Order: sequence, then C-alpha cells, then structure tokens
Amino acid sequence: MNYWILCALIFFAGCGYQPASHFVKNVVSESVSTEVVVLMEDPQNTVIIKDAVDTAVITKFRSALVPKSASGTHLKIGVESVSFIPLRYDTDGYVIAYRTLVVMKTDRIVGEQMKTYRTKGMYDFAIEPNAIITDQARFEAIRQGAQKGIDSFIAQVAAEGAHSK
Repeated sequence: MNYWILCALIFFAGCGYQPASHFVKNVVSESVSTEVVVLMEDPQNTVIIKDAVDTAVITKFRSALVPKSASGTHLKIGVESVSFIPLRYDTDGYVIAYRTLVVMKTDRIVGEQMKTYRTKGMYDFAIEPNAIITDQARFEAIRQGAQKGIDSFIAQVAAEGAHSK
C-alpha cells in the first residue's frame, strides 16, 4: 500500500503538477479587495455572496483581504440575475425540483487595467410537491449557485495565469 502512495507522489512531482492557486498568483496580487454590487431585485443576498467571495479570496487565491486603497487587485462582483427553473414534476404536475441559476459579472481591476469575466453557477434542489420555496432553501440555493459561479471565475483566472507564465 505504501508503495502505491510513493509511486503516486513521485508521479505528481515528476509531471510538474501545480495547484490552481499557483497560477492565480500570475494574475492576482498578494493583496485583494472585494466589492459586491447590490442587485436591486434581491438585496438580501448581497451579504451571502460577499461572504462567499471573501472566503474564496482567502482559501483559493491565498491572498490577504485588504481595503481598496491598499490592494494590488480589486474584484468588483455583481449578480446580474438569479432565476429558479423547474426541473422535475410529480405525477400531479407539481414542481418537485428546481435549478437555481446565478449569473455573475466580475471586474478584475489592477491599477488602470480592468478585465471583465462573466460566470454562471447552478444548483439543483428538491422541494415537497405543492409547496413553495422557503426563504432558507432559496438563500441556500443562491449561496451554492454563487459559490459555483465564483469557482468558475477562479478557474478562468487560473487558466489565464497558466497561459501568461
């Protein structure tokens, strides 16, 4: 068993594997500030998305969160739309599963340069037949969808960093 673990480690070391956070550093500076633009149709979700963005900056970018005036990179994130799409119906015609689609726009600002990224995050969830979506289920669905949108943004930035190397 230990032999296979050793072989796997040698393989990953030999093929030059590097985590996405390594490539992100080619595009995003060590200090990052974030701003989330409020979606007027849905202002209560701004806090959920702000927390998800800040967590991603710390854990996935491995950068420090700082005020905008002290940052090397500023991320301005806006939710363009949130929609709930029926996915599945029961035999009586009631919706029993929804897909949440969160469309986000992120501006990455470094000095005077700005690049815009558009991402989508989807999250599927079930509800009881003939029931409405509760606020708790709605917030969780939007949080999960936004997190997937942020992950998509991180993947785009990592790919950009890999190509600029």
